[in-house]
Amino acid sequence: MKKFIQCALFYATMIACTVTQAHNLWLLPSDTSKGGKGGWVTFDLALSTELFTFDSGSPKLGPIQIIAPDATTSEVQNIFEGKLRTSFDVEINQPGTYKVFVTNNGLTARWEAVDGKRGFWPARGAKADPAELATAIPKDAKNLEVTQGSRRVETFVTLGAPSKAALKPTNQGLELVPVTHPNDLAASESSEFIFLMDGKPAAGVKIEVIEGGSRYRLSPVEKQYETDKNGRVKIQWKKTGMFWLGANYKDNKATKPATARSGTYSGTFEVLAE
Repeated sequence: MKKFIQCALFYATMIACTVTQAHNLWLLPSDTSKGGKGGWVTFDLALSTELFTFDSGSPKLGPIQIIAPDATTSEVQNIFEGKLRTSFDVEINQPGTYKVFVTNNGLTARWEAVDGKRGFWPARGAKADPAELATAIPKDAKNLEVTQGSRRVETFVTLGAPSKAALKPTNQGLELVPVTHPNDLAASESSEFIFLMDGKPAAGVKIEVIEGGSRYRLSPVEKQYETDKNGRVKIQWKKTGMFWLGANYKDNKATKPATARSGTYSGTFEVLAE
C-alpha cells in the first residue's frame, strides 16, 4: 500500500514489514474473459514498484489455488519460479467464473527490549513455529504485540457468462465478496464490493486502487476508499484497463496468544467499455 511496505514473504507465514518505497503484490492474468470453448490463460505473480512490471522479485507465498465455476478445485500447470516472477497456466474449459488465488497466514510478534531496541519474531528468513513463540519473547519485553496476520492475492477469469459459485468466501482472513461481478466492470460505472474479516463485515478497511502501466506516468493514478460500517464500498472506474486493488485491515479482535489481527488483500481487475 501507499508509501509503506516492502514485505519479506515466506511460504505459509506472514513476516514483519519494514518502511520503504511502495511495493505492490499482484497476480495478473493474460486474459480475464474467454469465449467459445475456452482455452489457456497464463498468470504472473510478482512484487513490484510499478504495476504491472517485473522489477522487484518473485514472492514465495504458498500453493496456488483455483476454484472452478462448479466450486471444485482445478489444476495449475507449467509452474515456473523465476527471479522476478512466478508464472503458471490454467485451462479455462468450464463455463462460468474461475477464482485464482494465493493465501497465507501466521503469527508475528514485535516488542521493545530493555535497552530500547526493537525485537521481532520470527527472525528474517525463518518460518514461524507457534510452539516457539513463548520462548522467543524476552520475559522483560515491553509493548509486546502479537499479530495474527493473513494475506490474500487473487484475480478472476470467466468463460462465457459470469457465475457466482467460485466467489463464495472462505471466512478466513480479509476477503472481497463481489456485489458487482469482478468480470463485469465497466468504465464510468461504479462497482460495489463487501470486505469480510474472518467471515464478518469489516468496517474501516483502507483501500487503494491503482491503474496499471504506472511506469509510463509521472505519478500513479490512484484513489483511496474506506468500507462503511457494513463492510461495503463503491469503486468508481473512470476508464478501461487493468487495475490493482489493495486493502489493509487491523483490529484487536484476535484469538490468544495474538493481541491483534490484520489482513491484507490484493486483487487484479479488468475494466472494459460499457
